[in-house]
Amino acid sequence: MITVFLLIDKPKGISSHDVIYRLRKITGEKKIGHAGTLDPNATGLLLVGVGRESTKKLWTKFGKLDKTYSAEITLGEERETDDVKGEIRDPEFVTRINLIPRKPLIEEALKTFVGEQLQIPPAFSAIKIKGKKAYELARKGPSLCPSLSPRKVTIYSIKLLEYKFPTLVIETKVSSGTYVRALARDLGRKLKCGAYLNNLRRVKIGKYKVENSVCLDKLTSKNISKYYFD
Repeated sequence: MITVFLLIDKPKGISSHDVIYRLRKITGEKKIGHAGTLDPNATGLLLVGVGRESTKKLWTKFGKLDKTYSAEITLGEERETDDVKGEIRDPEFVTRINLIPRKPLIEEALKTFVGEQLQIPPAFSAIKIKGKKAYELARKGPSLCPSLSPRKVTIYSIKLLEYKFPTLVIETKVSSGTYVRALARDLGRKLKCGAYLNNLRRVKIGKYKVENSVCLDKLTSKNISKYYFD
């Protein structure tokens, strides 16, 4: 059986499942899947399998590949979702900051995250708890907000690209299963000023680069086959 895959540059504002839904309409193929979700607020590389045989092989072929992200982080407060979409955890926290972290301090803090570690995923995530997605429980209120167990992840590298308080931009290469939202949250706590993820772009999955992907809006039933690879 033929296996075909696509590199899609996911736009902001739609879910990874929305991408799959649109590809089903374009291809007429019901069996389509992806190798790693991007949140609606995130953009960048989404690796897609088209057809039954392709979706079967997605995880074994691509699921465990390392991923590289460009991330914009805002210092000064925490959000319930660990990203810009969430409510502020403590509205008065930002007013209590009396020390703006300097660049050398941030660089030293980032170094401490490099390597294998245990990371607590965001409560607002798609992790299943007794058949329910964590974010479905979290949305019902604090009493049902799940306490997720730490997971072993590896952060291979972090580079500070830009910094002007309260915004910093990093590029980080991580193992599959790593949440950059959680990294932003933990960095804010280490710096004792709070932080959340403002923007996220996935630029690489293994050897596959976002610059070799295609924008979803450019795809039609007539041209999609030229973007397939095996």
